[in-house]
Amino acid sequence: MTTYERLFALEAFGVKLGLQNMRTLVAALGHPERTYPTIHVAGTNGKGSVCAMTERALRASGYRTGLYTSPHLDRLEERVAVDGDPVAPALFEACAAHVLRVVDEAMADGRLDVHPTFFEVTTAIAFEVFHRARVDVAVIEVGLGGRFDATNVIGPVACAITSIAFDHERHLGTTLAAIAAEKAGIAKHGTPLVIGDLAPEARSTIAVAAEAAGAPLIDAAAVLAHATVERGVATVTCRGGYPPVRLALAGRHQVANAATAVRLLEIIEQEGLPVGMEAIVTGLSAARWPARLEWLRLAGGDLLIDAAHNPSGAQALASYLVDAGVAPLPIVVAAMRDKDVAGMVRPLARVASRFVATGVAHDRSHGAGALAALIAPLAPGIPVEMEPDARRAVAHALEGCGRAVAAGSIYFVGPLRARLVESGAVSI
Repeated sequence: MTTYERLFALEAFGVKLGLQNMRTLVAALGHPERTYPTIHVAGTNGKGSVCAMTERALRASGYRTGLYTSPHLDRLEERVAVDGDPVAPALFEACAAHVLRVVDEAMADGRLDVHPTFFEVTTAIAFEVFHRARVDVAVIEVGLGGRFDATNVIGPVACAITSIAFDHERHLGTTLAAIAAEKAGIAKHGTPLVIGDLAPEARSTIAVAAEAAGAPLIDAAAVLAHATVERGVATVTCRGGYPPVRLALAGRHQVANAATAVRLLEIIEQEGLPVGMEAIVTGLSAARWPARLEWLRLAGGDLLIDAAHNPSGAQALASYLVDAGVAPLPIVVAAMRDKDVAGMVRPLARVASRFVATGVAHDRSHGAGALAALIAPLAPGIPVEMEPDARRAVAHALEGCGRAVAAGSIYFVGPLRARLVESGAVSI
């Protein structure tokens, strides 16, 4: 079995919340995560965008950066970026082989009594990659929740929680307060915790958790002086002498994310990693986060691709289509069976001219027919079609329109984007 086959076989272990395995694993590796400063970012939505802005600003400051995000779009190496690019496959495989050898040794001598999960092992691989690549600083995105997430073994210089909304309720709870409590688990004594745009229920829960942990709480909203949105793209002005900045990432929801990134970067500077205003502006104006409100130019027209996999993500997509003045459009959608399809479809129904349901080669995915049957009663009066093949579904949606949307599970939009780019599609 190859290294990659062993890694993907670990997906059979599913999700396991708890830190003991991860603590044992990083100790067995010699604590690679302690050899560079880290920044830790949690949240339901927006954490990837904040990570992208933060990493880009740090890189503009001259730091050699690491960035760990999940899940990947198409290739496993995309989870682990060094200086803005996915890690070289040779380095990733070498680190993966090393981590798996250490796992085998720890299982054999009893230090580990339960085999680490796929996410635990890939997180450990990321820590080892950053150590071997000699990064100056690493931005680490929480995978699921925060309190028991495998990434929560780091000792960051600063943390952020971007947003709280409903997602992964089976693991995190069914109220905003419960979800907020899980994400607030990244709070650590003496480590500043920046919070983004939160509902009062979530904000109060996190404030209590931060106080209990001894983590200074910083509200990012206070940094924002002015914001405008024109055709779906925001321009923000932050207090402290910043010039107006046109955000590289589209959507009005990026205003709050930009404020969170700015405040986080200012705190990082206070904690001993100089950044500077010019680099922060670059972080906002030049960040890249593929498959999030990203337009691709195809031979048959323009496709907006977005990983709107939960209700708040779908609402952000719908708001963007209205702001950009392009609604209604045909929407190709795929979703996992454990997601809130009704919560996703309802906001999209307001901006859809028709739906094309498709599927994903994943055992958790709705089939195209089953998804179409779910969508139809949620979108009365809107045509709902089905096409199991994602590429054909996109081509069908573009027919006679020239513009369409592909949205839903990252297991759908990630591979779709990769195959379209391989076929000549370009980001516009």
